[in-house]
Formats: sequence, structure tokens, C-alpha cells
Amino acid sequence: MTDVQVETGLLAGDQRMLIDGELQHTASGALFDVIHPGSEQVAGQATDGTVADMERAVGAARRAFDETDWSHNVEFRYQCITQLYDALERNKERIRRIVVTEVGCPVSMTGSQVDSPIGEVKHWAEYGRAFNYLEDTGVHETVMGQARHLIHYDPVGVVGAITPWNVPFYLNIAETVAPLMAGNTVVLKPAQLTPWSGTELGRIVAEETDIPAGVFNVVVSNANEVGAALSADPRVDMITFTGSTATGRAILAAGASTVKKSLMELGGKSAHIVCDDADFSAALPMAAMMACAMSGQSCILPSRILLPRSRYEEGLAILAATMQNIPMGDPWQEGIMQGPQISEMQRDKVLGLIRSGIDSGARVVTGGGIPEDLPTGYYVQPTLLADVDPDSQVAQEEIFGPVLTVIPYDTDEEAIAIANNSIYGLSGEVSSADNDRALRIAQRLRTGSVTVNSKSFFGVTSPFGGTKQSGLGRRNGDFGFKEYLEVKTIGQPV
Repeated sequence: MTDVQVETGLLAGDQRMLIDGELQHTASGALFDVIHPGSEQVAGQATDGTVADMERAVGAARRAFDETDWSHNVEFRYQCITQLYDALERNKERIRRIVVTEVGCPVSMTGSQVDSPIGEVKHWAEYGRAFNYLEDTGVHETVMGQARHLIHYDPVGVVGAITPWNVPFYLNIAETVAPLMAGNTVVLKPAQLTPWSGTELGRIVAEETDIPAGVFNVVVSNANEVGAALSADPRVDMITFTGSTATGRAILAAGASTVKKSLMELGGKSAHIVCDDADFSAALPMAAMMACAMSGQSCILPSRILLPRSRYEEGLAILAATMQNIPMGDPWQEGIMQGPQISEMQRDKVLGLIRSGIDSGARVVTGGGIPEDLPTGYYVQPTLLADVDPDSQVAQEEIFGPVLTVIPYDTDEEAIAIANNSIYGLSGEVSSADNDRALRIAQRLRTGSVTVNSKSFFGVTSPFGGTKQSGLGRRNGDFGFKEYLEVKTIGQPV
């Protein structure tokens, strides 16, 4: 892939960590390879940070929080985060090249991975500047008579942000900019499969903003113990994490000894209930396309489709026709909708789960393997599995690939029960010609968010997060900003 080589030339040599205001390599000089998932070629290298590097970064963040005015100088924070927004806009196309190279995201699909998060930086700058950090709640009766109560919002302190590989630049922004604007200092540990989205953000902060040394740090590493060191460090006051539920449990356990505040956005196995009165021609093609967006590597995509038995085969035919025509291939090519899986391991996991579904009685309507015309790169065919057992592994486990599992149902009550039959509760979807019916169903789904008739719940101004084992806390909106603040109640004389 010639394009990869061209892009690599633009990226190599500047992938350093940011620790205490300095762009640097680890003391050992160790590097690890970054693979382009669409070509299986080594696209470049990244610094392989150590536990000692992480300890230095945490120390820098601790000093910056304790010894500078970052935590209480709102106007200065606004100036710096606005500078960051302007700098990201200037570097937008370079960032886009990085995302395509290390993630394999099709260039035509990078709006949500690049453009949207840059816009969110400006939102948080304005929001944090206007936020009321000292709220007068009036006069209250107390055990010692009347008192005026004030609510003061303090930044939590040092925030450790651990981000995944599926939408790395977006989540690096989502998990660092709001806490920074709230007055915290941050140590970012990006996923080892996608380090450049983090190192590039660190470079921009260091070279193009006035954010003080130590306020924002980036440590990349190919070793799991480096992220574990961040989670366990007593100098870290909070961990924000997006990733698998299994990893989330480990992070919570590591932080338990210091009772760290935690914001967790974990796995999902979302269900889309398609009612018998729904417009199948509108709802189902969109459902099929969404299953293949980002190669299915998104926690919020509804991967379980619940179809009424009375229209079951009709629905399957529409889903299959759409999935058979998903544009898939070279992520540098315009018009491609589905790129490769992030790695060989992830591709093999997806294929293994497809096989487990077949073994448990599922019927392959389309797909199911590696596309013959794309022998190089970690590609998986858009796959539709019908007649899926609601209790089977393929219906219960997060696949993180372009796979739709379809389950028939007879009544709304049965559909709700099937949808809620999961350890996860991140999102869901309901389609019906009757909005009131759809709303009644949506209210009974045990999830953090629900899309009704293709009207998305997701946006920077609305809270997002999961129930059950899909997470703790909320990101975005007023709820999300307050996650990075502690609440102090002050009583004073009337």
C-alpha cells in the first residue's frame, strides 16, 4: 500500500511521550511497532514507556495540581483550551492521516473520529468558563439553626485517563479535555495498538499551547503493567477508562486500596427492538450499515436485532441485501464504509465467535468469513446470523466486529425480556410507527441510553454511560462535567 508508506514518512520520528512539559523518549530508547491493519505492514514505531516513565508523569501531574494555579484559574484554563482547539483545527488533516493509518478507519468515515471531537474541545472551553463553581442554594434549617448553604465544586485532582484503540483520538479528547477544563491535571495512557493519536495530542499541547508543564502528560507503552501502575498510584485521585468490562474490573480492583473515584465506560451488547409496525425499509438498512461502521468496533452499536416473528424473513432479507453491498476495502479509498479489524487477534476473535454461533444453531444468512478479494489486511465479511439462541455466547458476548445476530420474538414483553437478558446495559434502540409505543419500550430497557426511530441519544451536551456491567458514571453534558469535580457544602451565617 503505497499510501501507507507516504503517510508513514509524515508520522515517523515524532512519536514521543509528553512528561512534565517535555516531549521525550523513554530512558531505555525502546520502541514498539505500529501495524497498519489494512495492509499488515509496519507503519511506524512509538516510544515504549516504562513504569518509571509513568511514575514520573504522575509526579509531574501531582506537582502541577498542588503547586500551580491551574486548579482555580478558570480564565487561564479557558485561554489554554481555546488554544488547543485552534491548534487541533490547524493539525486536523495530519490527525486524520494518523487515525486512518493506525486504526484502519476509512478516510470517508473519519468525521466522527476527528472532526467531531475537535469541535467538542471548543464546547468544553465555553462550558467550563461559564460553569458556576460556587452555587448559593439559599437558607436551610440545620441541627444548629438556620444557615446559608453554598455548594463549591472543586476539581478532583490528578486524573488518570486510560483509552482504547477503537476510536482513539475521539476518546483521548473525551477523557482529557473536560477534566482539564474542570481544573484537574491529567496523565493519558493510550492503547498500545493506537499510540500515535495520543502522542500527537501531546505534541500539540507542548508545542502549540500555554498549558503548563505537568498539567497534561502522555505515556505510551506496549506493556500492560504501565497502565496498571497508573491505576494503582496513590497520587492519582481518579481514573477515567473506556474499554472492556474485564479490564474495567481490573482497574477498579487496582484503585480500590486508595478508594479512587472512577468513571467507567465498558462493554455493550445492545439490542434493537424492531416492532411489527415499524418501517422496515427505513430502520433495517440503517441497522445493517451501523453494524459495519468502524468495522463493528463500537460498544454502542446495536449488535442484536430483535425481529417480530410475523415479519421475520422479510426483515432478514432487507438486512442481508444491505450487508452484501457494504463498500469494504482499502481505508484510504474514498467511499469505503468498512475497513479492517484493528489486529489479527481481533479478527480471529470475531471469526471464532461467528463459529461459536454456528455451533449453537445460528444460521449464516450472509458473510461469515474473510473476504476472498481482500486477502491482505485484517478484514471480516459483514455477517448476518439468524435464528440465534438468546442465551448463546454469540448473543451474550461483545463481538466487536461487523456481525449482526438476529433473534425472533412474538410480543413486546418478550422483546423487552430478551433485550434485558444481558450483563451489559450501555445502549439500545427501538423502531415503531407509534412513538408512544416505542417510548414505553425504551423506558423499560435497562440501559444508559436508547435511540428511538433513528433519533440518536449521543452528543456532547447529553449524558452518556452504562448500567449494570457497562460502566459507572456518565460522560458528556452537565452530568459528565461534574464527574470531574468534587462537591463541597459550605454552611455560613445567614
